[in-house]
Amino acid sequence: MNFPVMYEESMNTVLVQEVKRFNRLLNVMIKTLFEVQRALKGLAVMSGELENLANSIYDQKVPDVWVNVAYPSLKPLLAWCTDLVQRLNFLQEWIDTGTPKAFWISGFFFPQAFVTGSRQNYARKMRLAIDTISFDYLAKDTFDPDGSDIQQGPTDGCYIYGLFLEAARWDKTKHQLADPLPKELYSAMPVIHLQPVKDRPITMTGVYHVPVYKELRRAGMLSTTGHSTNFVMWIELPSGTDSIFRKSLVSETNMQVNFADSDKWCRAGVAAFCALRY
Repeated sequence: MNFPVMYEESMNTVLVQEVKRFNRLLNVMIKTLFEVQRALKGLAVMSGELENLANSIYDQKVPDVWVNVAYPSLKPLLAWCTDLVQRLNFLQEWIDTGTPKAFWISGFFFPQAFVTGSRQNYARKMRLAIDTISFDYLAKDTFDPDGSDIQQGPTDGCYIYGLFLEAARWDKTKHQLADPLPKELYSAMPVIHLQPVKDRPITMTGVYHVPVYKELRRAGMLSTTGHSTNFVMWIELPSGTDSIFRKSLVSETNMQVNFADSDKWCRAGVAAFCALRY
């Protein structure tokens, strides 16, 4: 086996789990498409499930029978299929050429497992408890993971790319969040180095804690693993202002809150997403 379970490399387990999930999805797609073709030719009974499948394909919607075993996505059928092919190509390249120097976090079926695996690699390497490990989020000021700025993967942690910001953008000249450009609803985030650190305190000043979701719908449910079906993690990015948490009460009677200038990112609802609607 090319990617056996190894104490030193948790990414092997992540890859195998991802492949199993995608294979399950592909098997369901192949089986249902074969059955609906036979039903349309009159060679099999057109059940209600097959009829819904055919109607969904005609309406350019992802069939429910696929959604039940697929990753969260709000894309229409054509964009969804294109995205699926890109995810499969990402995994196939990983299998063919080895661990990539930068990971397309949007391509994972279950990105939370990837993040945990990266922490686990460092914890086992340094012989530390994984609960004491968190990340420094270092933006690389490059948007191209294949560019000359990234020749190889980092010694510790990992590079990730493929996220999109809503209601803000990354200013690579000032190295901080900035207001979005006119008529720009979403903007690409740069390559980010998730650098593991032991007993890292939560930064309360000068940063904005960006929530990362799998899809644009900012809602999800807790799965049996204890993870959200949509929320992935928090990423700290320089906000360019003093503090996003500083608040002051005008009086004890009206409890009016005056927000600092840096709270504008919170009020604007700035968030990051693994996938858009198109």
